[in-house]
Amino acid sequence: MNLLLLDQADFVAADRVLLRDRRLTHLQQVHRAEVGESLKVGLLGGDMGSGRLLRLDAGEAELQVSFDQPPPAKLPLTLLLALPRPKMLRRVLQTVATMGVPRLVLLNSYRVEKSFWQTPFLEPAAIHEQLILGLEQARDTVLPEVIIEKRFKPFVEDRLPQLTAGTLGLVGHPGDYPHCPRAVVEPVTLAIGPEGGWIPYEVEKLAAAGLQPVQLGERILRVETAVSALLARLF
Repeated sequence: MNLLLLDQADFVAADRVLLRDRRLTHLQQVHRAEVGESLKVGLLGGDMGSGRLLRLDAGEAELQVSFDQPPPAKLPLTLLLALPRPKMLRRVLQTVATMGVPRLVLLNSYRVEKSFWQTPFLEPAAIHEQLILGLEQARDTVLPEVIIEKRFKPFVEDRLPQLTAGTLGLVGHPGDYPHCPRAVVEPVTLAIGPEGGWIPYEVEKLAAAGLQPVQLGERILRVETAVSALLARLF
């Protein structure tokens, strides 16, 4: 945890917060904070600043906080991601928040198992938890928008063209395609498929909506690796 991320429920006064949850445990057991120490803090959805530890005991921590700097800028990106397997989903959500993706669309695909859509990790509270962990890692305060689309064809035909308008549309897919561009400056809409990749029909539909296939080379990557590799290459 590189940032103590606070929300309005933590405040007991305009410049005072009390922590009693896992953040208190982190201060005690991981950070080993001491009274008087200054810590990096952020207000969820707002600015970042510093917090001075006024009191730390077994039951709670009290900090005096102030906010004076904006969070880091987000990437100019909409990421479409075929729903990964549940255990991987948690890691991907953290990665997306850490790397500054502002909008994530979790999308169905032929190779996405139906059971994946039943996972409790898709509950709003579970998604929120993983995104918070990613923000704390990156020192960011602004949650990504997460959109869930369970029907591939209606989304790609009816809504995706609006999302891709004015952006560089790309589909990450192994094959005889151009290499993924590097260090782009324009907004990007990027689609990354499931384990095993998109099927040809899906590639064709995505291309018809304005997303052109690109590849990273001969190696087949796990979804979580592909996300990091493609974002690092693009931005």
